[in-house]
Amino acid sequence: MQSRKRPLRLGLTGGIGSGKSTVGSMLQALGAGMVDADQIARELTAPQGAAIEAIRAAFGSQFIDAGGALDRARMRELAFTRPEARAQLEAIVHPLVTLHCDLQARKGVDQGHPLIVFDIPLLVESGRWARRLDAVLVVDCCAETQIERVMRRSALAREVVQGILASQASRPARRAVADAVINNDRDCSLEQLRSQVRQLARLFGL
Repeated sequence: MQSRKRPLRLGLTGGIGSGKSTVGSMLQALGAGMVDADQIARELTAPQGAAIEAIRAAFGSQFIDAGGALDRARMRELAFTRPEARAQLEAIVHPLVTLHCDLQARKGVDQGHPLIVFDIPLLVESGRWARRLDAVLVVDCCAETQIERVMRRSALAREVVQGILASQASRPARRAVADAVINNDRDCSLEQLRSQVRQLARLFGL
């Protein structure tokens, strides 16, 4: 019996407000399997998550909130003042994220998806995903479009959104690792975006 061809592993990334999640949903609708690295990380640091006890041991119970989840606000403050704390947290969480991403990807393979999409917001920043992927798709738009979208959906102040953008990889850095780019600026309608996704989906086996 001929073995089934391994599905393509596509990394999907983009800055905050780029429309990455919308593109991911469109790819799912076309038949792709989806692995959401951010969602997995949230589950690992939720009450009874697989990373909680290691975080408690490394940082102390004060970094676990009353509900048993990672106290994100306290951890953000610590990571801001002590970069080594951020590295320590990543050393706990990232291997678990990778493991659970692989498990979820295998489910997608077993379900017969011809394409497995890894939704990874910090794909460029992490520097650890390239060898695990066959290709990278970047959703791109200008910074002002990102700021407007995030302010509108999250009611955040402009300077807060600008701070988030400053902490993420630059547009040139993301585009430099891209095998394909979807342009989703303010003049791109939903139907135009869907058309771009359909064209690329065919190239990636959907």
